[in-house]
Amino acid sequence: MTETPPFDRRMLEALVCPVTQAILTYDAEKAELISKAAHLAFPIRDGIPIMLVSEARQID
Repeated sequence: MTETPPFDRRMLEALVCPVTQAILTYDAEKAELISKAAHLAFPIRDGIPIMLVSEARQID
């Protein structure tokens, strides 16, 4: 079993929500970047944030 590379939290300073341009929060447990403004969670795969709306999941 291979280990998933860690997400570099410094990326949070440069990344914003592609829909609203709002700041993102990091959910380490689910490996997602959360946009509360857009109610979307963007996945992080192999340490790389996937900032495509088509890959995001809707959140409450």
